[in-house]
Amino acid sequence: MKPLDHLEHLDKHLVDELAQVARETVREELREQTRKQRRKAALYAASGALALYAGAALALAVGLALALGLPDWAAALITAVILGALAYVLRGMARPSRPGAGHTAGAAPGGDGARRTAAEAVGGMPYPPVPPAPPGGSAAPGPVPPRPAGDPDVPRRGM
Repeated sequence: MKPLDHLEHLDKHLVDELAQVARETVREELREQTRKQRRKAALYAASGALALYAGAALALAVGLALALGLPDWAAALITAVILGALAYVLRGMARPSRPGAGHTAGAAPGGDGARRTAAEAVGGMPYPPVPPAPPGGSAAPGPVPPRPAGDPDVPRRGM
């Protein structure tokens, strides 16, 4: 029997104990993070529910105000149209703008008003403007090196 054979058992026991401590530490950390996220999600849900009720109360107030001078059915119809238009506008603002969608070859600029982004509606541009001259002060750009012959972007013709 070698003098270090009895230490193999201790070494294995130490590794098992270390792995168990690491698992318990990670498990407790995940529980704490989950507890915080669960509380935050519950607060967001409560906020959303209250906002829904506030919107319903506002719609009711608009309908009742319109009902003072109009028949009840007309006030309800106008309120529904206003809410539908607001929902349509909000849905359009929530969609991410796709750069290729409104920039087709034959499209007139600003032809599709429903696809304009919020920045364009305010007067801004969807991308930063291009400067008239390159930075560095020189008006003419330097020579452009030729592309290598084996470049995959260059189409091959007649080969």
